[in-house]
Amino acid sequence: MISGDGGRAGSGDGEPTGPAVVLLVEDDDGDALLVTELLADAEVEIEVRRATSVAGAAEELDRTRVDCLIVDLGLPDAVGLDAIERLRRSTQRHEVPPALVVLTGHAGIDQGVRAVAAGADDYLVKGETGADLLGRSLRYALQRRRSAAQQRALYRSEVRAAETARLERALLPKPLVEDSTVSVMVGYLPGGNGLLGGDFFDSVQTADGTVLSMIGDVAGHGPDEAALGATLRTAWRTLVLTGTPPQDVLGHLERVLVTERPRPEIFVTLCQVAVTPDRHGIDLYLAGHPAPMLLTGPVGAVRCDDLQPTARGRALGIPIDGGWRAQRVEVDGPFAVLMYTDGLVEASVVDGAGAPVRRGRRGAQRVGFDGLLGLVQAELDESGFVGVVERVLRRVRAAHGGPLVDDAAMLVVGWTGAREVVGERSSTLADSAEWARP
Repeated sequence: MISGDGGRAGSGDGEPTGPAVVLLVEDDDGDALLVTELLADAEVEIEVRRATSVAGAAEELDRTRVDCLIVDLGLPDAVGLDAIERLRRSTQRHEVPPALVVLTGHAGIDQGVRAVAAGADDYLVKGETGADLLGRSLRYALQRRRSAAQQRALYRSEVRAAETARLERALLPKPLVEDSTVSVMVGYLPGGNGLLGGDFFDSVQTADGTVLSMIGDVAGHGPDEAALGATLRTAWRTLVLTGTPPQDVLGHLERVLVTERPRPEIFVTLCQVAVTPDRHGIDLYLAGHPAPMLLTGPVGAVRCDDLQPTARGRALGIPIDGGWRAQRVEVDGPFAVLMYTDGLVEASVVDGAGAPVRRGRRGAQRVGFDGLLGLVQAELDESGFVGVVERVLRRVRAAHGGPLVDDAAMLVVGWTGAREVVGERSSTLADSAEWARP
């Protein structure tokens, strides 16, 4: 079956979405008519175009997509294998080069074998080729082309997975906290497409025993935001390790952001917490970020409360006046600070049928701060402090009915309250494969 010009193949270099485009390179009108009629009888859904020389075929390849070349080896501007070599050079710009079937007037197999060795997918002898044989050859050549496209797509997928893994390692660093009585639990839940966004966090203990931790969120979602998040996390760790005072870290980090961001409208919210060396004080720095929660009380009776901010600063990268100052919170006994990004509180809630729960004119119901606070407290009451990050992430995902639209991150840093009690350490990357299971 030969389609008209209205049956174009799909754009791009992957598998066609319509009839395959076959370019017949033949200078003899009689042979061209014969091949066209054989193709019509071959019951292959194609669109046939024609060129009478290698130069004309090269121009057609530059203008439009071609899925398969049927080439005569006796052309006015190329004879024998020279035609194959020149056409193969012309197709190098294509991500997946078109298939190539050779037509030869020689009954012997030597020239056809040499043509295949030079890069042709198949060869046919004029006068000995019927519709069935031509159809089989064409289908075989097109299938090889599709297989090559699939192999390339698989390779790209593997490369993309490797790049994502590198970003994941950058966004999920190993906390540099030596004090065994300090708990550090982190978790990252990518958005619905499984790709990482701009959420990032880290935790480092300085030489004087201070434990500095932060969680941040780059506005937007995608590879650029993920790369910027990884850059800012590395910059934050570098600033802390080189002895930058906690009150100066955010200003220096903003300078890195302004230099590295791909667009001037991108900003970052961030929460930084500094636990004093004696473990009885917390300095809280907020840069446009949601305030953390405070977990207090002994094992088996942990209480989760919100930390009311009194010194909230502007987001990083926003061109307005104002800086960031610490809010001191005094603690006595075991405690933990739970920091999170807004992907958790912005997650919508679904009912038993999977439909979003509506709140009148206010739209879909969100988990919200109070809802997240309740989920955390419920997990603490039911299963305790150990593993609370992963369990809360699972609860939010279940309330949403599946993968979240935006990524979400959580960081819990705390002190056990006694030198002989070892703190909890955990790291959770909620990837699509593992979290697809119940």
